[in-house]
Amino acid sequence: MGRDEGEGVGAAKRTLIVTNDFPPRAGGIQAFVHGLARSRPPGSVVVYAPRWKGCEEFDARQPYEVVRHPSSLMLPTRGVARRAAGLVEDGGTVVFGAAAPLGLLAPVMRRAGAARVVMLTHGHEASWAGLPVARGLLRRIGRDADVVTYLGEYTRRRIAPVIPGTRLVRLAPGVDTAVFHPGAGGDGVRRSLGLGDRPVVVCVSRLVPRKGQDMLLRAWPLVLRRVPSAALLLVGGGPSRQGLERAVARGGLSGSVVVTGSVPWEALPSYYDAGDVFAMPCRSRVGGLDVEGLGIVYLEASATGLPVVAGSSGGAPDAVRHGETGLVVDGTSHTAVAEALAGLLSDPVRARAMGERGRAWIEEEWRWDRVATRFAGLLDMTSRDEGPAAGPV
Repeated sequence: MGRDEGEGVGAAKRTLIVTNDFPPRAGGIQAFVHGLARSRPPGSVVVYAPRWKGCEEFDARQPYEVVRHPSSLMLPTRGVARRAAGLVEDGGTVVFGAAAPLGLLAPVMRRAGAARVVMLTHGHEASWAGLPVARGLLRRIGRDADVVTYLGEYTRRRIAPVIPGTRLVRLAPGVDTAVFHPGAGGDGVRRSLGLGDRPVVVCVSRLVPRKGQDMLLRAWPLVLRRVPSAALLLVGGGPSRQGLERAVARGGLSGSVVVTGSVPWEALPSYYDAGDVFAMPCRSRVGGLDVEGLGIVYLEASATGLPVVAGSSGGAPDAVRHGETGLVVDGTSHTAVAEALAGLLSDPVRARAMGERGRAWIEEEWRWDRVATRFAGLLDMTSRDEGPAAGPV
């Protein structure tokens, strides 16, 4: 159902989702926003998002309309405002996939006929709240919203001084447990990469410093001392890829580390399933301005039945039950990371038990049907004065 900007819009009233973060570009926010769109009845939403490699094929498979911006980035410019306003239907709802910066377009959306504006926040809005100029912009963005969502307690604390509490509602990502599950195709990935039956630590994430792939490589020689047959599988693309590959070569780790680069969106569950342990030792950077908002990858890994090793950055601990579904470690300490990984690889019974508890936790508290119900409630409220629906997801 995808199309490029400029074609006509159907007559049925639909929710408009305006977002920079959308598949086929990989990422946690992208998965979250896509999941929200998919949770709505077919044809009841239209998504306005940037172009990305492979978007035509992806869009054609969706049960809703996707309008692509001509470029790969949307900023709150007049051109973007004009295109987004042209997609607003009188009396409809506009959802911003991330409040900053596109939420600055909210006044234009209201003038175009939007009766309700919902904005999602993630880790970067929490960072904006700590900067004087950005804090003022975030306050302005929140003033023009009916509802501003937050992921967990960490992000709520950061943005609450800026955005009125009456507008804040928790809306965390969900996981499709029919897609992410044990036995999702990992054996095939192992065969294709020559991993056989080796103990595998897998990291699925964008390759950027905050995610901690560099710390995994620093920790890896220590892991190999205790588990010599172990393999590390780094899945994803990003600006750090070349540096990570050079570090693998310098450290003589090419026999035990595989860097796959980007993989197709639909293949991600099989790459999780190829692992025995999931690890993304994220760390806060730039004085706390570059921080993890939650980490949907931890939830997807748990749904796949893997024990999780997470860094302690920002809201990441909200996605792990320390000691039950995985371990939260200091992402700035390669020795702490190595100890956690080697401990789990050396004790597969403990690791499997954590993975089973993680799967049960996801099924109990993080299913998409719960998120979908919550999201529907936020869209169906008709007045700014009603306040947010009660109770967290």
